[in-house]
Amino acid sequence: MIGKICVVTGASSGIGRVTALELARKGATVVLIGRSRERTEASRAAIIAQSGNQQVECILADFSALATVRAAAAELLGRYPRLDVLVNNAGVYAEGGQRSADGYELTFAVNHLAPFLLTNLLLDALKAAGAARVVSVSSVAHTSARGAFDERVGLTSGGFWAYGESKLANILFTYELARRLEGSGVTANCLHPGVVRTNLAVGSKGLFTFFFGLMRPLMISPEQGAQTSIYLASSPEVAGVSGSYFTNCQAHASSPVSHDRALQARLWALSERLVAGR
Repeated sequence: MIGKICVVTGASSGIGRVTALELARKGATVVLIGRSRERTEASRAAIIAQSGNQQVECILADFSALATVRAAAAELLGRYPRLDVLVNNAGVYAEGGQRSADGYELTFAVNHLAPFLLTNLLLDALKAAGAARVVSVSSVAHTSARGAFDERVGLTSGGFWAYGESKLANILFTYELARRLEGSGVTANCLHPGVVRTNLAVGSKGLFTFFFGLMRPLMISPEQGAQTSIYLASSPEVAGVSGSYFTNCQAHASSPVSHDRALQARLWALSERLVAGR
């Protein structure tokens, strides 16, 4: 990975931080995107200390506000004419009633609309690398989703329903993106990291959060959960592989609804409308 430029979102903690650390250990220049200046800078300092790689940078963006996503993309493009890897890792689980700065349901806004916008804004830089990779962190929770995407999807009540739909959206987006990128040299894949001990639901309330807390001792570590992201971002074994869903560094079948091409195209068009002008 020496000479490669890798961007990792949600890199201030959890599997994002571990992913960034391992890419830095492999010699890549790593750009951390995080919401909190204090936490993101602390992550940068720790990664430099642990990896011995000084080429670790930070860019701030709050994925609940699409204007900051645009600003982060502009800052990235100002620094780098090409990007080799984009890991769309940032995610949130929000209970009902929470809205993004743009007025959308918070989970759908952060987990899908923000990475959709960021990826599209960075496509020219990814294509300029010649053999770039887009890696999006989804979840097995997508199997609970029905793909009920319409103009109201950004205004749903939140909770586990919205989380599952957002994770299905990650996969639908990946499959549609992979088709659109055919012949460009850029690949797009997504993954389930496992049930990981992270702060995803910290601060939320409700039944899902209650059970999330109960299950915490049985969950895998962020180090274990990051392995598939690292694999897809860096392994020569998946060079040229695109449009696939991975678990435990192996390709797996995603839910039947995720392969609905009409739904993929409809979600793409809807997402374009929802992020336009934001």
